[in-house]
Amino acid sequence: MLETTPKDPVTSAAGKPPVSLPKPRLAFWQILNMNFGFFGIQYSFGLQQTNMSPIYSYLGADPDTLPFLWLAGPMTGLLVQPIIGAMSDRTLSRWGRRTPYFLVGAVICSVCLFAMPFSSALWMAAGLLWILDAANNITMEPYRAFISDKLRPEQHSIGFLTQSFFTGLGITLANFTPSVLVYLSLVDPNARSTNNITYTTYAAFIIGAVASISAVLYSVLTTKEHPLSEAEIDDIKSKPKGLGHTFREIADAIRHMPLTMRQLALMMLFTWYAMFCYWQYITLCLASTIFGTADQGSTGFSQAQLLTGRVNGTYNIVTFCSAFLLAALARKAGPKLVHMGSLALAGAGLLALPFLHDANLLIFPMIGLGIGWASMMGTPYVMLAGSIPKERTGVYMGIFNMFIVIPMLLQTLTFSWVYTHLLNSRPENVIRLAGALLLAAAASVLFVGTSRKESL
Repeated sequence: MLETTPKDPVTSAAGKPPVSLPKPRLAFWQILNMNFGFFGIQYSFGLQQTNMSPIYSYLGADPDTLPFLWLAGPMTGLLVQPIIGAMSDRTLSRWGRRTPYFLVGAVICSVCLFAMPFSSALWMAAGLLWILDAANNITMEPYRAFISDKLRPEQHSIGFLTQSFFTGLGITLANFTPSVLVYLSLVDPNARSTNNITYTTYAAFIIGAVASISAVLYSVLTTKEHPLSEAEIDDIKSKPKGLGHTFREIADAIRHMPLTMRQLALMMLFTWYAMFCYWQYITLCLASTIFGTADQGSTGFSQAQLLTGRVNGTYNIVTFCSAFLLAALARKAGPKLVHMGSLALAGAGLLALPFLHDANLLIFPMIGLGIGWASMMGTPYVMLAGSIPKERTGVYMGIFNMFIVIPMLLQTLTFSWVYTHLLNSRPENVIRLAGALLLAAAASVLFVGTSRKESL
């Protein structure tokens, strides 16, 4: 059972954090096992990236309303991740501190994935996305802390960039699933249900529901959390419980945020505003530049959705192929230089993409975006992990993920006006803007300082 009985707070000896048990150096296969659950989380995320804008379009949404319909991600991340992080720091259970959260989140996620293509109206799809994103956030944040808990500092690079590998693998398979089903003649790409959603979308989401829960269960069954010392257990038991204390803990952690974490904020703002633009408008961009249509009911638009899956799958193939190379480079050259170069490649790729009118040429911008995405999903956490106190790993990982969701929220609230008044309601211009912002993110890495500990 989770500890819920409040006790008077006590301070450890000399006011220092309690001593933890030594961490063994893990073998590579053990790091793979503990991160395999990330494959399931990112399979779900990949389905959202590629399919939510088309689903909304099939259900009658206008292009300029798409950012508001994607509001679920940033809002649930903003609310859920720091709360879950703070709670998991203070959870004691027979299953560990982090495991209960990503298990519950994975179950809810799978149910929502199964239900999504059966949406009969726009409000139903949007509502399911809110629940789905909340579940993803419940799972995601403790998983980040789980890696930091389990690994020694010199293994942080390989740990977090292994998550990038499984991010790329999960999203790749999620994006290619519809095209593979069509290639094998298992589903007619143009066949639709009564709600106007294609049967390829149905199949992909049902497969994703199974993959999500199965991958997380595998990691839970093969990897135990690092045990807490008696001093750490006593320290957790001594701290007051309750939602009010959780909010006070988050507020205190924000006040005492490490300098490296503050310096990463500008880079994260540019990065995640750009990526939200890309995911929302890539299908509309390809429909225009490759198929010459903006009609959601046309064959060209449904072909653009399938092409989006292949394009997103391609950059995620690059992600899982390059993740371990980036880990090695981060150890030799430092995470700062690796991340700056990766973001620059991604930005250049997106700037070039709208000028390409042959689908075969899209592989070139996707190589740059794939390298950038591999770095986005791992390298900032390498820079961060060495700068945060271990007893606050969960809450700081949750707060750091606010640096992802706040830019997404800002994009959601501003982009309808930007799209109409500054970008001439052209999806191609959205992708160009995303590329420029990623180049700005690369430049802003210059303002991030890292210590030797954070560079390991």
